[in-house]
Amino acid sequence: MSFLQAIQPDKVPAHVAVIMDGNGRWAQARNLARAQGHLEGVKTVRRITEAACRIGVRYLTLYAFSTENWGRPQEEISSLMGLLVSCLQNEMPLFMQNGIRLRVIGNTGDFSPEVQQAMRQALDQTAANNRMDLVLALSYSSRWEITEAMKDLALRVKNGSLSPEAIDAGKINESLKTAFMPDPDLLIRTSGEHRISNFLLWQIAYSELFFSPVLWPDFTEEMFYEAIADFQGRERRFGRIADTTLNSEKA
Repeated sequence: MSFLQAIQPDKVPAHVAVIMDGNGRWAQARNLARAQGHLEGVKTVRRITEAACRIGVRYLTLYAFSTENWGRPQEEISSLMGLLVSCLQNEMPLFMQNGIRLRVIGNTGDFSPEVQQAMRQALDQTAANNRMDLVLALSYSSRWEITEAMKDLALRVKNGSLSPEAIDAGKINESLKTAFMPDPDLLIRTSGEHRISNFLLWQIAYSELFFSPVLWPDFTEEMFYEAIADFQGRERRFGRIADTTLNSEKA
């Protein structure tokens, strides 16, 4: 039986976040340019996006380009930016046919006018879609996001629209770039690394984590379904005691 058949439709996570890792190593292992690894990684994005939509995931967030990635060689950055623009244009049929709304979180002002224009066009074209939100984290880091949220709250306190005593977890959530969606239920990272890499640090406080040894270009739909099935087999307590323990203590 495939993992897809094992998935319980009523327990599909509403929000899945993915750290797509391993494109460069995939290419290097085959004596290919790193750009070829990123190109193969885009094919995996397409597969996993369709797979998530197929089973009813409501939000799929992909860590596509971090603020730290700007430190890579300029040649690789230029290749990535060209690939991003072409993907936003070429994948539009996928978005429209599947009812996928594109969203972006990150410091988009860092990008060139050409990239920003491609983003705006894709966001506008998919704005009315409502089956699944595909959220691309671009020029994103969690520390940057939290810093921006703190600036927003500080400004509100300064202008008198918010009292310091009113600041709580809810107010912080409202100031984050991810305020439009729930926290991830499941975070997947590929390539065998066991790090969070500055991704959604506030939001994954109680997320389930799934680490795959497979490099992102080789990550298949079935592997994604395996992560979903594994998630469904876990007991999420959010810091509380399991119900079975409580019942045992009451007996």
